[in-house]
Amino acid sequence: MSERMPPLQGLYYFYLAAEMGSFKAAAEKLFVSAAAMSQQIRQLEERIDVQLFERQHRRVVLTAEGETLHHYAKQAFRTLQDGVRQVSLDPDPNSMSLSVLPSFAQHWLVPRLGEFSQLHPNLSVMLMPKNSLIDFRQDRVDLCVRYGLGDYPGLHAAKLMDDHLYPVCHPLYLEQHPEVCLNDLSKHTLIDDARPDMNWQYWLELAGFNSSVPKANLLYQGAHVVIEGALAVQGIALVRHSLAWKYLQQGLLVKLGDVEVKPRYRYYLVAPQPYFKREKIKQFSEWINQQAQQFWLESESQRSASTIVEAPLKKAELKC
Repeated sequence: MSERMPPLQGLYYFYLAAEMGSFKAAAEKLFVSAAAMSQQIRQLEERIDVQLFERQHRRVVLTAEGETLHHYAKQAFRTLQDGVRQVSLDPDPNSMSLSVLPSFAQHWLVPRLGEFSQLHPNLSVMLMPKNSLIDFRQDRVDLCVRYGLGDYPGLHAAKLMDDHLYPVCHPLYLEQHPEVCLNDLSKHTLIDDARPDMNWQYWLELAGFNSSVPKANLLYQGAHVVIEGALAVQGIALVRHSLAWKYLQQGLLVKLGDVEVKPRYRYYLVAPQPYFKREKIKQFSEWINQQAQQFWLESESQRSASTIVEAPLKKAELKC
């Protein structure tokens, strides 16, 4: 089937006039005369043999056919705008918006971010803690840090670092329960995260413990809240090494046992592929990768050896 499309200029004039409800306002936005705007739309109507507007005093109203065309024109021009935004040069090279998991922001990134700011004083950074995935077509975000499998359709995911999971508690909790045994946790308050890839029962199975545990007594939405629960002497929490390590160093948390489970999930830097060509993204990616490598080197050298168990990959996974 061969169909000749109307000129794109006429369609764009129509789209703006429909959006603004006024030929005059649309003409001013395009820096053309109202007569030129009216002529373009009239030529479009003649080309497709359909009346798109009802001309009223000081305003125009879409006809039923105009409403239908406006719906598709809006989708088309927004899609074009998204495409141009992705392949064009950085529209704001001196500002960077980061969407980051609240747990990672609070317990890992923010304490280190001052160094990046010192290295790049002319680049302002806006940090947006958020659990849900970003729609780069709708949200003005340059880069995301996500914890998952790296499978984000239509986006490029660059691995940042692995993580390990292990149980911790506050030293006061350990004083109150001096005989904590991971083979019998039935008498303890367990803290768990409702979001991640692993719960208490699964961790115990992988780590080789025979303890049969009920559902966690405290189930929180987010790893940062799980950490806060452990710091508040609420019980034993299953935590990520990346988030808990500084509290172990400070003596605010105590690790239980010598087994760590390497989960299926990893940290990833996520964005549309062309975004990674932007200079500010290159600078941030290089810096945060160096920080991740340094973190693991330092934490590995300062803690006792542990048995590492790697979780098997499952077919169905949750993205977060």
